[in-house]
Amino acid sequence: MTTASSGPQAAHPSPWDATADRLRSIRRTGLSIGVATGLYGISFGALATASGLDVWQAMVLSAVMFTGGSQFAFIGVVGGGGSALGAALASLLLGIRNTLYGLILAPSLPRGGVRGLARAHLTIDESAALAAGGTSTQERRAGFWAAGVWVYVFWNLFSLVGALAGQHVADPGAWGLDAAAAGAFIALLWPRLRSGEAVAVAVAAAFVALVATPALPSGLSVLAAALVAVVAGLLPTRRGRVHRQDEPQAASGAAGAPTAQDEENG
Repeated sequence: MTTASSGPQAAHPSPWDATADRLRSIRRTGLSIGVATGLYGISFGALATASGLDVWQAMVLSAVMFTGGSQFAFIGVVGGGGSALGAALASLLLGIRNTLYGLILAPSLPRGGVRGLARAHLTIDESAALAAGGTSTQERRAGFWAAGVWVYVFWNLFSLVGALAGQHVADPGAWGLDAAAAGAFIALLWPRLRSGEAVAVAVAAAFVALVATPALPSGLSVLAAALVAVVAGLLPTRRGRVHRQDEPQAASGAAGAPTAQDEENG
């Protein structure tokens, strides 16, 4: 009896074992995301020092701001001769999305104390994405902390490597570093172009930025392009207009069209 009953138990692990395996898999995924994203920090560090920041300034910016798109926007504006205010506004604009992530994840993550402050600082694209894939609060927390912590560690580590290397790069363009900021924006934008409306907004924003760049101080063209998305967000969507137009027709059809029972009775 003992030998016979041990077979099914071995074939069917307990729910606790399945949960533990799932959490280990999530943490391994967070580690791999951290390494892959951190490698991109080499470009940031090198471009930051090549743009005029020293190593310490680049590292403080990386550790305190800690959101890749905003960091590239900041050094892109500063490196292009723009003002610190324009750089800060461009960075703030790109960082707004992290606030939205925080609102979505708030029910599953700590809100107060030291852990709450850490959660706010580590709320980025990668940590939010891995947390969103969890099917329980425990999995969402594991995904958030695994991705957030490892990205922070490797991003700052490789940013330091890039910053030290950037001091010895005379021409960033020769190494392709001058295109790193644009590459970061494209990497953020591309996965979100899933509908015709999103593509239209992106094309319109790119056109506005192209026209505004020669006329506005460095950095403000980014803000001008962002206004396209703001205006598009305030307009009613085509899907909403079609839905509202169909409602009266559906209502009148429901009221006027005879049902199968009416035809039978008639």
